[in-house]
Amino acid sequence: MIVTGAWWDFVDAIASQSLWAILQNEGEPMKSAMLAWSTDRNMWKRRSAILCQLKAKAGTDRAFLYACVEPSLDSKEFFLRKAIGWALREYGWTDPAEIRRYVAANETRLSGLSKREALKNIGMAA
Repeated sequence: MIVTGAWWDFVDAIASQSLWAILQNEGEPMKSAMLAWSTDRNMWKRRSAILCQLKAKAGTDRAFLYACVEPSLDSKEFFLRKAIGWALREYGWTDPAEIRRYVAANETRLSGLSKREALKNIGMAA
């Protein structure tokens, strides 16, 4: 459905709910699949990999999140830029200092959209 439905409303619901549930139950095999998707030519698979931990809150695997974001940092694609910012913003509710650090460290690679979305609720100042 992610590839054939291929629009943000399908992808976002599947990624944030179904893929998240699978990730919780299947751990490492699902992480491997999402890491593969994060570099896939299909933008919707890449978006899904970025968004699959949206509901994780304090349980977010930060290294895994960043690994899924990394391949799309330089993308010009709106839907990937928006997903990066959204995923970072959601984790920012749990660890705002870390998201500020990550945005500052990746200042030149993150798009303006990704930065605005990531910092929307926490701002850059500590």
